[in-house]
Amino acid sequence: MLPSMDTTTMLIITLGATLLIYIMKLVIERINYIRIIDRIPGPPAYPIVGDSLDVIKPSNKERFDFFSKRAMTYYPMFRTWRGPWAEVHLMRPEHVEIIASSVRHIDKSFGYKFLHPWLGTGLLTSTGNKWHERRKLLSPTFHFKILEDFVEVFCDKSKILVELLDKKADGNEFDIYPFLTLCALDVICETAMGTPVNAQMESDSQYIKAVYEISKLTIERGIRPWLHPNFIFQRTEFGKKYENCLSILHGFTKKVISERRLLKEQEGTKTPESEDFVAFGQKKRKAFLDLLLDVSSDGKVLSDDDIREEVDTFMFEGHDTTTAGMAWTLFLLGNETEIQEKVFQELDSIFGDSDRSPTMQDLGEMKYLERVIKESLRLYPSVPFIGRQLKEDVKIDKYLIPANTLVLLHIYHLHRCEDQFPNPEVFDPDNFLPERTAKRHPYAYLPFSAGPRNCIGQKFALLEEKTILSSILRKFRIEAVEKQKDIILLSELILRPFSGVRIRMYPRK
Repeated sequence: MLPSMDTTTMLIITLGATLLIYIMKLVIERINYIRIIDRIPGPPAYPIVGDSLDVIKPSNKERFDFFSKRAMTYYPMFRTWRGPWAEVHLMRPEHVEIIASSVRHIDKSFGYKFLHPWLGTGLLTSTGNKWHERRKLLSPTFHFKILEDFVEVFCDKSKILVELLDKKADGNEFDIYPFLTLCALDVICETAMGTPVNAQMESDSQYIKAVYEISKLTIERGIRPWLHPNFIFQRTEFGKKYENCLSILHGFTKKVISERRLLKEQEGTKTPESEDFVAFGQKKRKAFLDLLLDVSSDGKVLSDDDIREEVDTFMFEGHDTTTAGMAWTLFLLGNETEIQEKVFQELDSIFGDSDRSPTMQDLGEMKYLERVIKESLRLYPSVPFIGRQLKEDVKIDKYLIPANTLVLLHIYHLHRCEDQFPNPEVFDPDNFLPERTAKRHPYAYLPFSAGPRNCIGQKFALLEEKTILSSILRKFRIEAVEKQKDIILLSELILRPFSGVRIRMYPRK
C-alpha cells in the first residue's frame, strides 16, 4: 500500500534535515580546523587557492630563494595553504623529532601522490601494511656482504669516469655534473638491475632526460591546485609531457625485468650461494632485481608491477641523490683548497703511489673524506624537504596541529640551526668529529631522514660516493668556478645547482 502524502512529506523533511545537519557539521568542523591552523603564523592565503598564486609567480630559477626567504621570515614554524590543504613547516630538531621518530606519522604527504604514476606505491611512497611488508622484505638486500659485492661495480664505473675526466683536466672550465650523473646511472643500472647500459660511453641518455623532466613536471603540478585532478592534468601540456616521460621510464624498466626474468628461467632454479659461481672461479654478483625475483617466483610475493615499482624507486633515488651529493662535495672542495688537500693526504696515506681500486677496508679508512661528504650533505642535502601527513593531532610548542594536516620537514633549514651548527653557512668537516656529533640534538642532521622511514640505501650511497670521489681526488686537483654565495639552487625533487657544478681540473701528477 502506498504511503500517505503526510508520511512521504515527513520522510523528505527528515532526510533533508539529516543532510542539512551533516553539511552544517562539516562546515563547523572546517571552520574550526581553519581557526586552529591559522593560529600558526604564516603568509596570507585566499579561499580555495590558498597561497598558490604567490608560489607560482617566481620562476623555477627564483623559487627556492622565494621559499627560503619565506621560511626565514616565519622561522622556526609556519603554515601555508596549498589550495584548500593546510601544510605546517618545521625547521627545529625538537619539532622535527616529534614527526620523524613516530611510528604513527609514516604516511607521506599529499604531494607524493603525484609520484604514483611513475613510482607506484613502492618503498618511497607506500604506507601502512604494504610499507611495513616491503621494508621487511627489502632490508636484507642491503646486507653488508651484498654491499661489499657492489664495491666492484663502483670501482669499475669510477675507472671509466676518471678516463673521461682525464680529457677535461686541462684547466679549462666545464660542468662536471653530467659526468657524475652518467657514472651514477651506470652504477645503479648494474647494481639494481644487473644490466650494463654504458651511459658514460653513450651519453645521450633518454632515461636521464625523462627523469629530469618528470621531476620538474611533478613540482609544477604540485604547486598548482587546479592541476591536481587527473582528469584536468592529463589534458594539459604538462600532462602530455608527463605521459611521454612515463612511457620512456616504464618502458626501460619493464624491458629489463622481462629480460632478467627470462634469463633466470633459462638458467634454471636458483643455486645455493656456495655454488653461485661462473667461469674462471668468479663469484656471480646478484643485482637488486635478482634478489627481488628470487623472492617472487610465480608472482607469489611480488608481481612484475610490484618489482617495477621498487626498481623504478631505486633507479630514481639511487642515481639522482648520489649524483647531487657528489657534485656538491666537489663544488665545496673546489672552493676550499686546504680541505681538499687534507682529503688527498688521507688518500695518499691509504694508497701511496698505487693506482689500485679501493677495497671495502680502504673505504672504511676514509674517515676525513666521510666527514667531508657528511658536511656537504649538511649544507646541500640531496632531498631538501620531506613531507608527511599526520595520523592524529600533534601538539608542537603552543600550537595544535590537527590530524590529516600535511607537515613539511625542512631538512635544508634544519641543517642551518645556529645552536646546532655554529657558523652554519661555513663548510667545516669537523662538524662531524665524534665529540661534536655527540653534543648535537639527534635530529639536527637528517640527510637520509630518520626514524622508521629512514633511507634504506644510505650505506650504499655513502660507499658509492666514497669510491667515486676518492677515485677523482686521487687523480685530479679541482678548482670551483663559482662561490657559495653565487650559487642558485633549484627547487625540484632533488637539490640541484641551476648552472651545474662548473670547475677547472688539473692532473695531480
